[in-house]
Amino acid sequence: MPKPEIGSLTAPGDEITVRVTPKASRNMVKQEGETLRVYVTTVPENGKANAAVQKLLAKALGVPKSSLTLVRGATSRDKTFRISR
Repeated sequence: MPKPEIGSLTAPGDEITVRVTPKASRNMVKQEGETLRVYVTTVPENGKANAAVQKLLAKALGVPKSSLTLVRGATSRDKTFRISR
């Protein structure tokens, strides 16, 4: 059975929760069961990692990064984004 595309998992108004790993060896979005993991190479200081996560997640979902809003977890590894189109 083919794996569903990450972009098909969301609709406008939905919230998506991700687990972030900063300072990873490469940038990638990976679905592990029910959990969506985002790996970014940037360091978690001054919002740099949050911006990198937003950009990478938007690309994986096929939406503009301006349509993703961080609603919870600015300083946590677990973050929640709201999608608006």
